[in-house]
Amino acid sequence: MTSAPQTRYEAVRSTLRTNPGLGKLVATRFAAQWGDGLFQAALGGAVLFNPERQADPAVVAVSLAVVLLPYSVIGPFAGALLDRWPRARVLVWANLLRAGLILLVAAALAGGLTGPGLYLGALAVTAVSRFVLSGLSAALPHVTAPQRIVTINALLAAAGAVVAVIGAGCALAARGVLGAGDLGSGLTTALAALGSLLAMLVARGFSRMQLGPDARTVNKAPALRAVAAGLARGASAAWAAPGVAAALVALGAHRLAFGINTLLTLLLMRYAFAGGGVLPGGLGGFSQVVASSAAGMLIAAVLTPALVHRFGKQRTITAAMSVAVLIQVSLVPTFSQPAILVAALVLAMAGQVVKLSADTAMQLEVDDEHRGQVFALQDALFNVTYVVAIALAATVVAPDGRSPGLVFVAAAVYVLGLLAHLLVSHRRASMAEPGQ
Repeated sequence: MTSAPQTRYEAVRSTLRTNPGLGKLVATRFAAQWGDGLFQAALGGAVLFNPERQADPAVVAVSLAVVLLPYSVIGPFAGALLDRWPRARVLVWANLLRAGLILLVAAALAGGLTGPGLYLGALAVTAVSRFVLSGLSAALPHVTAPQRIVTINALLAAAGAVVAVIGAGCALAARGVLGAGDLGSGLTTALAALGSLLAMLVARGFSRMQLGPDARTVNKAPALRAVAAGLARGASAAWAAPGVAAALVALGAHRLAFGINTLLTLLLMRYAFAGGGVLPGGLGGFSQVVASSAAGMLIAAVLTPALVHRFGKQRTITAAMSVAVLIQVSLVPTFSQPAILVAALVLAMAGQVVKLSADTAMQLEVDDEHRGQVFALQDALFNVTYVVAIALAATVVAPDGRSPGLVFVAAAVYVLGLLAHLLVSHRRASMAEPGQ
């Protein structure tokens, strides 16, 4: 591995020029994430910031729970399919399916549909989106060299987040032209289908088995048995790689704290920050928070490869979680809009450092036979912890989001996650000693 960050990035650019497979995977990912950003922003604006609908903590919690939690239950089972079916074909058909589902949700929004029908449609879109992203992550080692994984992972994750924010910005622009009511929300949401269709067209350029799974590791068991075993096999593979387990523990803690902060921020922007000052409130203010978070992820993409190379994954994660604790107890309790923007940037940066370290650990420490299952397990961890945190916080949060107690609960979660990460990392060191 080269020592200078700029040299590594030059090597990545060279890899993109000489490896059309990686270039197509990048294009597929960016098209899909642009559509995801547009869909999520359009849906959020329609449900949470629509003048024709009312949003309170319970609505926020139920919306996110219905959209994310059911897929979290089946996500690990989807991993078994990613390790059984040709991933290139999965990317084609899943993106085509997602485009159709987005159009159905758009029609429901335009028609003023509320309640379970709308939530089930959004659930289906999110489920397919997570399935696509899991497949893209599991396929990455098939189109790049192992020594480039850390840097390419960082670049793709951060650039993908920026692309998603661009998609969200497109949703805001379309909302301004088409209107903030039900019809305008439906038309804006329909635009997200373009991202899925483009991703599908690019993915068609892969040969059937180009993205794996390897022929020698394809699961030959009956489909039902393979799917049912997804959760156990993914968890077992993660625990067998202590570096992966330690990173996932820290990642779960971050997502719990992030869920609490998301609920507080949504309510603050909707009710407490009226937008009378320099900074806007409402959806515009929340969009600034999202943009600030994306900037933090971009910074993490630049820093993480160098940090991991110099200090290793364990120390890098430890530092990121420590920074998160400091920001959580210093900036967030002020409930100041500028402080919230700064906190969003730093907390997103810290969380992305943890996420990139976890991705790298899974791509390098988990074999191809189980990699899709472990990535799907990570997606489930993402959603379960996030939704559980929002659901519990919604029962005690102040209607306008000004709840100092919840801020310090999130800080305590970060501290516990840091301690648990160090404990599991110590298990890794103990396992390595006898063989040294």
